Amino acid sequence: MKLNRLETHDRLQHLKKDQSANIFQGCEDCLKKNPDSLAIQEKSPYLYIFAHPRTADDGITKRMLWQPRLSKPTPQTNSYLFRALSNTDVIEVIWMIPPREHWEQYKAGNVTDSNICRWSIDVFQKNRELLQQPHAEDMPEEQARMIMLSIVNEKRQQLRMEKLYREKMDSAFSP
Repeated sequence: MKLNRLETHDRLQHLKKDQSANIFQGCEDCLKKNPDSLAIQEKSPYLYIFAHPRTADDGITKRMLWQPRLSKPTPQTNSYLFRALSNTDVIEVIWMIPPREHWEQYKAGNVTDSNICRWSIDVFQKNRELLQQPHAEDMPEEQARMIMLSIVNEKRQQLRMEKLYREKMDSAFSP
């Protein structure tokens, strides 16, 4: 099979741009549309966005899960971590660790060469503790726990109020 090098290069550039856009669109959606993320941003100057793909029950389809957090999760393969400043578009890539079986693809000189993936893989293999260290501007863990507890309590209260309202509405319209 003969390949047109220019066409292949163009397709690769399009693929990389498309994948990057998908990742950052998911990150932005989590930052700006996720109710938990919005609640965290009301109470914290930053948040982490942890992303990891999961396979659906059909065993074929994959979807990306986007989780807002106040603390760094444990680094794991096939995951991405970003740190965002609350109520801004400022997003820092903390790591992008591909699945272990794909690591060879990210080496320098390969078609899918990626500096951030190579760095993430290298640190994950040789100095995982570095990936786990809190950011210099992170709040103490106890303060983060208190914020998350207050968010959970507010959600519970909101659900109780909605349930009470529905019960009152149902009883008002029942014969």
